[in-house]
Amino acid sequence: MQLSNEIVLRPRFQMELEMPCHQLIARFKEEKKKNSKYGISCLDDHVFLKLPKNEQLFWSPQLHLEITEVSENKCTLHGFFGPNPTVWTMFIFFHVVVGILFMADMIWLYSNSSLGNPIALQIGIAIGLVVVWILLYIAGRIGKKKGKPGMRGLYDFMMKTIS
Repeated sequence: MQLSNEIVLRPRFQMELEMPCHQLIARFKEEKKKNSKYGISCLDDHVFLKLPKNEQLFWSPQLHLEITEVSENKCTLHGFFGPNPTVWTMFIFFHVVVGILFMADMIWLYSNSSLGNPIALQIGIAIGLVVVWILLYIAGRIGKKKGKPGMRGLYDFMMKTIS
């Protein structure tokens, strides 16, 4: 698995497999019964792989697999890595809040500028919000970097299970 240096916080991959969907899902269910090291949740055509509880940190990755039937004996596996959905939701929430505050500040800045009032405060707030957004982005990149060993482990486990 190659993780590129693109601006991607949740890497994705796709592969074609020469086996029926139900057989692939059954393999993951068997691994779950074997009390695998990894946490496995199967829901319809979705499989979620998680690191063991004792290895999980705030930004630990999960591997979400979606299995799509192409034909009777062929399926497509779509996978993407990401943090715990609660962490991801919080992370996106912070981005949205910063974006909304930035837009409100730009409206306030434009209004004061049109009225001929001082705009130093609004410019300071805008710069501060841009810095906060950059810090959020850097935090995401650091989380991704710290999660790479876990991503490798989840990917290797998935490959072992499907082959």
